[in-house]
Amino acid sequence: MSQSEAGKFFRMAIPLRWSDLDAFNHVNNARYLTFIEQARIEWLEGIGEPWVTDEYGPVLAQTLLNYKLPIEYPADIFVELFTARLGTSSVTIGHRIVAEDGTLHCDGHAVVVWIDRRSGRPRPLPAGVRSAHESLLETSAG
Repeated sequence: MSQSEAGKFFRMAIPLRWSDLDAFNHVNNARYLTFIEQARIEWLEGIGEPWVTDEYGPVLAQTLLNYKLPIEYPADIFVELFTARLGTSSVTIGHRIVAEDGTLHCDGHAVVVWIDRRSGRPRPLPAGVRSAHESLLETSAG
């Protein structure tokens, strides 16, 4: 895992497993979202600040995935994440899965809302989460 030199996205290598494949030797479409979730959690775990506690935590409000090209086994792939929009209680995280040579396999976004666990209502983003997302704010991603 790494952050780009420009500091605009988080990049994580995803090792493919045989069980990720379908009958056509492609990565199963549902696995794409699992890979993206794995990268989101890995990134959040690495920010060095609490992002989930007994009092608050994130919930996935929306996800969009545009499939571009199948991923065929074997392949070296990477998930790239960037902040597309930063709100008061939510963040839109842009995502893409790319090959080592830059070939785009999919792109899209996820809207994640931080909620108060007692009330179930949205609450402001934790300060560490906001700061970490500001470092990934992308203005030129498509």
